[in-house]
Parts: sequence; structure tokens; C-alpha cells
Amino acid sequence: MFTQYQNIITAVQVSGPAEEGMPLPRGNAKRTGEPFMVRLLGIIGNAQIGPIYLGYLGSLSLVFGLIAFEIIGLNMLASVGWDPIEFVRQLFWLGLEPPSAEYGLTVLPPLAEGGWWLIAGFFLTLSVLLWWVRVYRRARQLEMGTHVAWAFASAIWLFLVLGFFRPLLMGNFSEAVPFGIFPHLDWTAAFSIRYGNLYYNPFHALSIVFLYGSVLLFAMHGATILAVGKYGGERELEQITDRGTASERAALFWRWTMGFNATMESVHRWAWWFAILAPLTGGIGILLTGTVVDNWYLWGINHGIVAPLPDIWPGVVDPALTAQ
Repeated sequence: MFTQYQNIITAVQVSGPAEEGMPLPRGNAKRTGEPFMVRLLGIIGNAQIGPIYLGYLGSLSLVFGLIAFEIIGLNMLASVGWDPIEFVRQLFWLGLEPPSAEYGLTVLPPLAEGGWWLIAGFFLTLSVLLWWVRVYRRARQLEMGTHVAWAFASAIWLFLVLGFFRPLLMGNFSEAVPFGIFPHLDWTAAFSIRYGNLYYNPFHALSIVFLYGSVLLFAMHGATILAVGKYGGERELEQITDRGTASERAALFWRWTMGFNATMESVHRWAWWFAILAPLTGGIGILLTGTVVDNWYLWGINHGIVAPLPDIWPGVVDPALTAQ
């Protein structure tokens, strides 16, 4: 009986022997973990778990990340009197705040007044940077392109701008983002209000364009491959080297609906660029805020890209305009 090749929206999974990977060169640590299959994961991706290569870079990254996680978590737990029930109940509101403005760029203020934030940030940054080196070296080891590492670097750029580069330029660690869910969101809202609304920041606008653009590109690409999944469209490498009915139908669909179609390679390049430019431009916009531009609304008015508010109350002076 003929069975069609299935895709993600079906209940059939394709399985086979565990993939051990290519042999590692001399001097590399061994991969750890005996591979095994998890049917639940097979519904959303490959069912195989392991083996994994950690090496000394991966191990150090996990250790430093765990130290940062523990410092943040224990400070949050201490803030509710070490009560685990209150910790769970208030978790979204708990945070670890940076040092206050009075400490400036002091390397180690009192622990309870921002010192723990600096220590946690130090270990978290080490963890992230070591993981980046690990990603880069693994790609080179497998003779791959380093596209994943540079995409990760774009996210790290925004992370460093928020927690290190901009506070350094402002001369104060109090400008950095606190650790925590709602404290982080509160910081974002206060930051936007303080500097005249980030909506008028052109780099913020660009980051939103690339954010929504990458979402649209990934959705369009994912939908196209799923739509030709019954023809084997998800086996893209085979389709690139030996174009079959799946690729031909996908190309025809986009030519008929849009007049143009991306190739199996170019759609990934488009999505890659759109995705990495979202945090890259966002980081530039954050870095310029407070260092070069103090009020984005007034900046927009001065450069003719923002319409002034209508004069609803004649004779009432806008205090923001008198501060110039």
C-alpha cells in the first residue's frame, strides 16, 4: 500500500536509527549522552535527543549561567522573606535592580544596593559570550557557515547595549535594565517616557519593521513548505539539487499570486537579514537615547518628521518646548 510522506500536521512520524554525528578530531572531548527517541518531540521536530557536545566552553557557559540564575533567584526569594509560596505568587513582579544613581560606575557597590546585580550581570555576560564562541567553533568544526553565530551576535549586541555599553556612556549603571519580568517592562515604559517616546526614534521604527518583516517572511516560508509537504517540500536539500513538483508548485504559486518568487536559498537569506537587523537597529536606537538625543519627540519635530500637537488650548505653553 502506498503511504504519502507526512508532515507536521499529521500523526505519522518518520523514524530511523539514531544519528551519532561525524567523528570528532583529536583533542576534542567526547560527546555525552546515549541517543534516545521522544515521540512527543517527534510531533514538533526530530524525535532524537542526544548526543550533545559540551566541551570546556559549553561547560563553563552553563556553570556561569547557573551562577547568575542562582544569584537572581535567591535575591528574589530574599525579597519576599524566603517564603516559597510568595515567591511563586509574586514571581512576575520580583526583580533584581541595578545600583542607584549615586554609585555611578562603581565596580562593586554594597551587595544589597546593586552589587548582586553587577555580579549576576558579570556571570551572565560571561555565559552568553562563551556560548557564542562555542556556537562559532562548532560551526567551523563541522565545516559549516557561521551564520548562526552572527545571528546570535546580533542579539548579544542588544543585550550588551542595554546592560553595559549605554550605562557606560551615560556614566551610570542605574541606566541599565533590571533582572525580572515586570521590572523589565516597567523599565521599558519609563525609559520611553523619559526620553520623549521611543516611537519617534527612527532606529526603533526600523527594528519594528524588521521584527514584523521577519515574522511575515518566516510565516510565508513555513506556510509554503507545509503547503507542498505532501510532495516532499520539506526535504529542501533534495529540492534544491533535484527540483521536483514541490518546488515547482511553490514557485508557480508565488508567481501567480505575487508576480515574483524567492528561491529555496534566497528566502532564508531574506529571513536571516530581517531577523538580525531587528536587534541590531534596536540596539543602535537605544545606544543613541540619552547619549545623543535627549527627547525623541522634539528631535522629530526639529527634523520635520513629527507633526506638532494641535493647539487645542491657546495660550497654554507646552513645558517640553520651553526646556529647549
